[in-house]
Amino acid sequence: MTWLDDIKWDAQGLVPVIAQEKGSGDVLMFAWMNREALQKTAELQRAVYFSRSRGKLWFKGEESGHVQQVHEIRIDCDNDVILLTVTQTGHEPGIACHTGRHSCFYSVLRDGQWQPVDPVLKDPESIYK
Repeated sequence: MTWLDDIKWDAQGLVPVIAQEKGSGDVLMFAWMNREALQKTAELQRAVYFSRSRGKLWFKGEESGHVQQVHEIRIDCDNDVILLTVTQTGHEPGIACHTGRHSCFYSVLRDGQWQPVDPVLKDPESIYK
């Protein structure tokens, strides 16, 4: 039995993951990991997720260059959510979202509508080719 066996994987063999920025405490993104992704993340100290849409491992930054260096991996009290403490590195440090923003959580509910409140730091068209 290993530390990976302590995790309560869902029916698809996945666990939800939150990436939190070390310096600011900002929640950068939410993603999923399978067993292999979590093991590689621990080994490489670099965020590796499982892309449900592509059905394969996703090394954060493999296309965008927006890599997440992992400082710490935590598990919640129910053993069913992972929290990564990361530093966002790469071509444009500080961009975690595919929209070119710092965080994927850039919209806020105001007056019954979702309104983007965080700026685009780099045009996504120039990030993804």
